Amino acid sequence: MGFPWLQLPFLFLFHLLFTSVQLCQIPAENLQLIQSLNSELLKIAGDGSQEPDPSLYLALRLSNQHNLEKEREYLNRLSDVFQPQSSRSSGIPSDPSHRKKPGTGELALYLLALRAACQNMDTPERNRAVTQLKLLLNREMKHIGHKEKGYPITNYFQYSLGILALCVHNKRTDPEVIRKLLSAEHHDRFNHHQTPSVDTEAMAGLAFICLEQTPRYPHNLQVSVSRAVKRAKAKILEARTRDGVYGNIYSTPLAVQFLSAVGMRQNQQEFSSGMAALRQSLEQGDFQNNLIRSQLLPALYCKSYLDVASMTCQTQTESSVPDLSLPKPQGIDPTRNISIRLEARKASQLLYQHVVVVPRGSSLLEVLEAAAKDVQQPLRYETQKTLSGPMLTGVMGEKPQEGERKYWRLLRHPNSSLDQGIAEYIPQNQEHIILKMTSW
Repeated sequence: MGFPWLQLPFLFLFHLLFTSVQLCQIPAENLQLIQSLNSELLKIAGDGSQEPDPSLYLALRLSNQHNLEKEREYLNRLSDVFQPQSSRSSGIPSDPSHRKKPGTGELALYLLALRAACQNMDTPERNRAVTQLKLLLNREMKHIGHKEKGYPITNYFQYSLGILALCVHNKRTDPEVIRKLLSAEHHDRFNHHQTPSVDTEAMAGLAFICLEQTPRYPHNLQVSVSRAVKRAKAKILEARTRDGVYGNIYSTPLAVQFLSAVGMRQNQQEFSSGMAALRQSLEQGDFQNNLIRSQLLPALYCKSYLDVASMTCQTQTESSVPDLSLPKPQGIDPTRNISIRLEARKASQLLYQHVVVVPRGSSLLEVLEAAAKDVQQPLRYETQKTLSGPMLTGVMGEKPQEGERKYWRLLRHPNSSLDQGIAEYIPQNQEHIILKMTSW
């Protein structure tokens, strides 16, 4: 749409490069489960009270079933937030105060969403969005600096996502930006508390696959990219547990996306066991975070974010998406209370300690809310809204300073990290939860 005719031969080749190489055979007994996930994401998309999320839109576009009208409405809402002047949802200019000032990851997801909608990028507003992402990536690159142990302003997950978005749009990335990611992958910088971050490795791997399949950089850089794809695959396969999970169940959707993009077949055990683990956890109601759900739906269709590069929206047809619901975890039981020992520490300093009584089934966020209402010993805490849900940013007035690489880590006593966020984790009776200011 809107591309100059001279570009058509290359774009046709670009489309062929990214055409999916495998058909996804979904067992009949699992089809309803996947349709339930699709249905629930559509319901969220129709909820005007929630801020639109480009990752959710990506999931809907990568599904095999479509409600095209709802998808168009959701895209207009995204444009209202990210680029109000380019929105066509109304003839009234949007309030500039409501305009989104996205970071690297959010802007990358929005650009991927535009590609998933086959939008014409040859407009001033969208060219500015591409330029802004390039500027953000260059700022991230400079923050990494020349040191082997440097880090971007955000993290390597968002950095990888930015490179992937530019590549999918066939936009050139500064080779030095790519080299920084190659160096980080080569020197195992994608760790979190000495544990490999599988979702970061997978996102970087998707970016490398895209770069490998659209050669436009110096030969030595292309060779390094191809080697990085192989290293990423080896590291992800090494992270597989006996249950077929990659890292943990919440990083497995992106790991499976990567394995699909790298060409692993459904009949290979590494792939099939990962898919089986995802379907089992979905059936058990383990996925309540909307960002993880959005990463999960494409994986269950054997697709990845890389597949948006080959989407042809004209061939998509309206589908009847069944109005189904997924299994949900046991809700709050107001008739039975449980006790949670809550503790907050900064280094060796104890900031807070108290036993909080809440109804059974309460989330950790609800435990914090109850602790804040305690008359004798109130907990003071702050949260920040992110695409993956509320994030704990301050406790008892203590929070990381700008540029300080610290965060509030969630632990189960004595030192087990929680895999879920404060809005999803459900503590059990007599559990001891520690909030700990930690460097990363």
